[in-house]
Amino acid sequence: MTQEFRLIHPDQQRLQELDGFSVTIDPARERADIVLHRPPYNVISMAARDQLRAAFEALDADDRVRVIVLRGEGRHFSSGGDIRGFLEASPEHVSKLAWNVAAPTRCGKPVIAANRGYCFGVGFELSLACDFRIATNTTEYALPEQKLGQIPGSGGSARLQKMVGVGRTKDIVMRSRRIRGQQAYEWGIAVDCVADAELEAATDALVDELRAFSPLAQRTAKKLLNDTEDAPLSIAIELEGHCYSRLRSSEDFREGVEAFHAKRKAEFSGR
Repeated sequence: MTQEFRLIHPDQQRLQELDGFSVTIDPARERADIVLHRPPYNVISMAARDQLRAAFEALDADDRVRVIVLRGEGRHFSSGGDIRGFLEASPEHVSKLAWNVAAPTRCGKPVIAANRGYCFGVGFELSLACDFRIATNTTEYALPEQKLGQIPGSGGSARLQKMVGVGRTKDIVMRSRRIRGQQAYEWGIAVDCVADAELEAATDALVDELRAFSPLAQRTAKKLLNDTEDAPLSIAIELEGHCYSRLRSSEDFREGVEAFHAKRKAEFSGR
């Protein structure tokens, strides 16, 4: 049964009243959902950025959760951040924005962004920080900061350049250009593009697929890929070998090998 629950975090005060989003957990499916809900466009406030970071950190430490889904309520994922909040925030606070938005990347568990409708500004940046993005035929991705005399400030242009190259990133950032879901899928930004009515089913299917793997192997793969993104090939191969060696002695690897030879489904424990 899906239910709202109390997040446990060292900075507990920050999570007393969530600003414009909620967190639910389905223990039976080992799934947590972070749901943006400030209708109609799910604008993300300055306070919410800090809270979202803390929420991801709390879910990362929760043994009941295997996969986290970030989604928006209604027709749009998020039209972006509270623009006036930038004028009111201190330079110190603004300097932490990228760290907060990177919380899905730092999280050791798989994170899926389910994107429909507008996915602009910090909404796009948060999605880019996730491991998987599922788009629909209604999705529009954009980094429109040039229209405000600004640039993306929470990792958007940097992450996008790693995914699609400098030319396409310039096209998106310098022209404040909107990219539809199908084009995002063709460019490799999204892992799938489905009909709008199929977004929930596609997200459910990916959650169940990820849950079937060893949580230890999943965490290892995510950290290895994140850590070696900018590494020379020789270093990346070396680190991959060390990770492989550590997993070689895990209970999950033994279970996977035994299940393979017995032609049965593996039951991974995460150890």
